Amino acid sequence: MHAEPGAPHACCHGAAAPAAAVAAPSGPIATAAPGGWTCPMHPEIVRDAPGDCPRCGMALEPVVASVAEPDLARPVRRRFLLSAALTLPLVALAMGPHLAGGHAPAVVEGAGPWLELALATLVVGFGGATLFARGWRSLVPWRPNMYTLIALGTGVAWAYSVLAVLTPGLFPDGFRDGHGRVGLYFEAAAVIVTLVLLGEWLELRARQRTGAAIRALLALAPPTALRLEPDGAEREVPLEALRVGDRLRVRPGAKVPVDGTVLEGDSSVDESMLTGEPLPVEKRAGDRVTGATLNRAGTLVVRAERVGRDTLLAQIVALVGAAQRSRAPAQRLADRVAAWFVPAVIAVSFTAFAGWALAGPAPALAHALLAAVAVLIVACPCALGLATPLSILVATGRGARLGILFRDAAAIEALGAIDTLVLDKTGTLTEGRPRLAAVEPAEGTGDALLALAASLEHASEHPLARAVVEAARERALVLSPVAAFRSEAGLGVTGCLGERTVVVGNEGLLAERGATVPAAATARAAELRRGGAGVLFVAADGRYTGLLAVADRVRDGAADTVAALRAQGLRLVMLTGDHEGTARDVAGRLGITEVVAGVRPAEKAAVIARLRAEGRRVAMAGDGSNDAPALAAAEVGIAMGSGTDVAIESAHVTLVGGDLRGILRARRLSLATVANIRQNLGFAFVYNALGVPLAAGALYPWTGWMLTPAFAAAAMSLSSVSVVLNALRLARAGD
Repeated sequence: MHAEPGAPHACCHGAAAPAAAVAAPSGPIATAAPGGWTCPMHPEIVRDAPGDCPRCGMALEPVVASVAEPDLARPVRRRFLLSAALTLPLVALAMGPHLAGGHAPAVVEGAGPWLELALATLVVGFGGATLFARGWRSLVPWRPNMYTLIALGTGVAWAYSVLAVLTPGLFPDGFRDGHGRVGLYFEAAAVIVTLVLLGEWLELRARQRTGAAIRALLALAPPTALRLEPDGAEREVPLEALRVGDRLRVRPGAKVPVDGTVLEGDSSVDESMLTGEPLPVEKRAGDRVTGATLNRAGTLVVRAERVGRDTLLAQIVALVGAAQRSRAPAQRLADRVAAWFVPAVIAVSFTAFAGWALAGPAPALAHALLAAVAVLIVACPCALGLATPLSILVATGRGARLGILFRDAAAIEALGAIDTLVLDKTGTLTEGRPRLAAVEPAEGTGDALLALAASLEHASEHPLARAVVEAARERALVLSPVAAFRSEAGLGVTGCLGERTVVVGNEGLLAERGATVPAAATARAAELRRGGAGVLFVAADGRYTGLLAVADRVRDGAADTVAALRAQGLRLVMLTGDHEGTARDVAGRLGITEVVAGVRPAEKAAVIARLRAEGRRVAMAGDGSNDAPALAAAEVGIAMGSGTDVAIESAHVTLVGGDLRGILRARRLSLATVANIRQNLGFAFVYNALGVPLAAGALYPWTGWMLTPAFAAAAMSLSSVSVVLNALRLARAGD
């Protein structure tokens, strides 16, 4: 059996040890040195090179992600593809005589077994080499896990079949079918190896996405900075050359290289990578700036105060890595019983052999061997191997059709068990981009006021300006050409439209240009700002003409979705970097009563940790890179597909279309999948519970019945068919 695709293999040692600390990058973020290789299940295991965990057999992964990492999934993919290519003709050869009514052409009858032996030996020897190595390491010292079952079942099926081909005369009639042939089980061995390799390949691909989230964060930092030398010259230097106290120039359109304080200049800085809010923040001398934020307008001179691993971005990288590594994989039922299932099967096999050898009818040893082999074959973990991956495969395909992407099987299981859902505001509950919310003219029409403002703002790159221009275009308004355009950082813009001098900005800019904003308009602006809107005042030729409000709109269907989630008994919490007033206004419209506002990325992760410490099972839905630590810290992170790549890579579930209603569909699919997996495992274990005693000969003293290897293989196949048919029911789940 193998663990579900994308989920780490559980071992038989109980809960994983406490997570090892994730080393923060020690120099420039982009060149952080790896801190070794560790096991996701046993983080106390650290090695200098990649390999397998000596306890559970899992592939080790880097402690700290770097920009370039080896593709661990590639060799497993190569072995899987070769094994699959060899297994398909092997299955066809094995099934041919059955499909032909028990008779095969003479050529196939003679060469078929030898061809099956050759194909199966290639699959087991090449594709299954690492599986057998892990199985052996689980025996010395004695730590049985699912690789023990894989190696045992595959090895017995292959070795028995080899003997049947090489020395068929040694087998008594009890080993033969109605046509006198000794049964071969090469295809069972090859199929098990191929399925395990498929699961391992999918698992490694999913685990490498964990590192992709951190690499996406690393890429946010600029590789170089403009340092002002004592003689006043500018020099472009790599980030690792920066020291605390250096003076740096940040030009318009460039990223701030490190955390620091503005010494000179005025500008607007896009801090959405920190707060998730689309509106830039005005910066002047004395204001603090954060590394990797984007300087939009003016030039800034910044004094470096935190560099390297001390920057906020480096801390976010460490938070994401630590949260991802500390998230223990879900323990599956099959893994939990592996500790007793493997030794129990071996003990029953030896007991059956000894019992038949000592007290069985003649030939006693042949019957003893028959019973022992039948026990091992009926316990071959083929159905157990199919139980989870087939359900996951069908469920993930169904999820993709519904616009839901699960990162791994553990996320599917955990989502249905959550009792608390934490929701980011911007980009999750709201659309994530400002739109025109109100046009309130002091004279004339709203379209005339909007056309006046949009004509001037057309030359600006400010997000509020873009919202105004977009609204004018949606109304098909005609814009006038602008002359003498001037942008006043932190205040607004001015210009000439024909003979008219127009000002769009705050009250201070209008006052400088001789226009007075009425008290009623000032009060109205305060009311709009309390609701989360940005306000632009407009004046023409020194006379106030009206105001425009720009706000982030609540997503369509968000209120209904929130109500449905609350009806399911979930505790709902809004967690946002926005201001308290804006957050509570949006929460009030959606019926969310618990709000945590004004928090930064580390604080968001701390809120998640606090909720989990209270015993809550927490899911977090967000869309920005600022949400990445919280998404990773939650038991289930849900990323809106319309958000940043960092959020998507950090999350366990992605809603491709960014539709909040996808959370409801994802939970229904999760619950159905978990139930389906448990049913499949139940089928597999019931077959084993019934088949193993029968194969051992438990009924022989009373009925004379003995389960031969052929019937054992048939029972194993029947259990697999049951699992397949049950898993296919998930193709209609989630609606």
